[in-house]
Amino acid sequence: MSTGKVEYVEAAPAQIEQKRQTSHLEGTQSHEHLQREASSFSGIVNDAAAATAAEHQMTFAQAVRLYPKAIGWSILLSTAVVMEGYDTNLLGSFYGYPQFQMKYGQPIGDGTYQVTAAWQSGLSNGAQVGEILGLFINGIVSERFGYRKVMMASLIFVIGAIFINFFSPNTIALLIGEILCGIPWGVFQTLTTAYAAEVCPVALRAYLTTYVNLCWVLGQLISSGILRGLLSRTDEWSYRIPFAIQWVWPVFICTGVFFAPESPWWLVRHGKIAEAEAALHRLTRKGTGVPFDAAATVAMMIHTNELEKEITAGTSYWDCFKGHDLRRTEIGAVAWSIQNLCGNVFMGYSTYFFEQAGLSTDFAYDFSIIMYAIGMVGTISSWFMMNWLGRRTLYIAGLAGMTLLMFIIGFLALSTVDAAKWALASLVLVYTFLYDSTVGPVCYSLVAEIPSTRLRAKSIVISRNVYNIVGIIVAVLAPYMFNPSAWNWKGKAGFFWGASCLLCLVYCYFRLPEPKGRTYGELDILFEGNVPARKFKSTFVDQFHGEEVKRHRGEVSQVEKV
Repeated sequence: MSTGKVEYVEAAPAQIEQKRQTSHLEGTQSHEHLQREASSFSGIVNDAAAATAAEHQMTFAQAVRLYPKAIGWSILLSTAVVMEGYDTNLLGSFYGYPQFQMKYGQPIGDGTYQVTAAWQSGLSNGAQVGEILGLFINGIVSERFGYRKVMMASLIFVIGAIFINFFSPNTIALLIGEILCGIPWGVFQTLTTAYAAEVCPVALRAYLTTYVNLCWVLGQLISSGILRGLLSRTDEWSYRIPFAIQWVWPVFICTGVFFAPESPWWLVRHGKIAEAEAALHRLTRKGTGVPFDAAATVAMMIHTNELEKEITAGTSYWDCFKGHDLRRTEIGAVAWSIQNLCGNVFMGYSTYFFEQAGLSTDFAYDFSIIMYAIGMVGTISSWFMMNWLGRRTLYIAGLAGMTLLMFIIGFLALSTVDAAKWALASLVLVYTFLYDSTVGPVCYSLVAEIPSTRLRAKSIVISRNVYNIVGIIVAVLAPYMFNPSAWNWKGKAGFFWGASCLLCLVYCYFRLPEPKGRTYGELDILFEGNVPARKFKSTFVDQFHGEEVKRHRGEVSQVEKV
């Protein structure tokens, strides 16, 4: 029964009860066989409960000592995202790059060149289109073939796609190259996050998933530094060399991925129990003094997998929109879309924006380098703040601060005082720190934790594709906002993004839950119990209590509010 205020939820799979009923109707199973099966299931439940308790008791320091190999493998795979951050910032920075403008732009009458707003939108969206294709492909093939094989195939593919960008003679060829590069980037966006979420315990989950954002920022910082160093060149190599540097990453990462262990959760979902236990041994280190039982941890994975099959059996894209998984898909999709809706376009077009605000090209690139360095510091600081505040609080606080900054930027843009352009640039730096310490990295943790384990890969794919679709709309609008030959809003665009950011803040207050410290099984129970987002943190969850009692009573309900 329900008392209105949910304070406690419990759940239990009903496999044995269902089999007992099937046996009674069909007479195909003996009473002794059912007893043996019930005993086996009870053993799994007990081991799963012990492993869940061990994860809750494990501190961050203990997790680091026990899972150093998992940390290393996760970092290796996530480093692939550096390539996407690198190229995304590279292309946006090229719009303010004199040599690139002369090669791919049009004269605007004052002796300078500009890549038209239409082509800026087209080139930026080319990668987004490719990523959408890659994301949907990954959602299907990674669950079928495993994370390692798909990752290696994507890395090999991107090596070939980079050739097109490097040799592109015109904007059409460059667009084709961006689309093809976007396909493996789409794989990297979701596969790395899912892998990080599945190879580590609760104590490390937030750190390894948000490391993906650090890789993104690192790629942006590297590209800005390289462009700044080549700014004095006046030949075509000033923009070809940055493209060529992209070949460094896939060769190194692919070699490492070849030796990486497969996700134990993926192995459990495919019935490869012995291989899952072996993978756990490869992800952990012996002799640390930290209590750990690989068999019990695998039992927890089996129990969670069976629980999710009882709640919503299925692993297709369509299952992401059924029952309680629809709510989980919605949260992930909106959380990721907010990255594009909160005004981060000022960072993506930072160099171009700084130039249009009145700063010299040299100063514009210097500010961009400082901005991405600040972003790295912000991402690292988020690791500590998430531990203290949790995901929900940090996300909402970040949105509140960014809303205020966007409106301040808008008002400053109305000023004609020369010092206003420096104030605008400084506020973009402040915004960068706020974004990369809250919404930027926390989103990666949320989209990896919120979905069920059986639908995680596909749910992340859907969420990221919604992000990309929103990104395409933003990529169409942004050039017109900043381009002097179009709307020429410059900093006044802060009013538009401030209003958008405010709407995102309202959504998160009512819909964004707190997954901090929860195992995946506990999150299943909270969503199945329709617990309001604001009560996720305070609701007590018992994933195992009463399973034997319920089975003997013949109750088959999965979630019970008391």
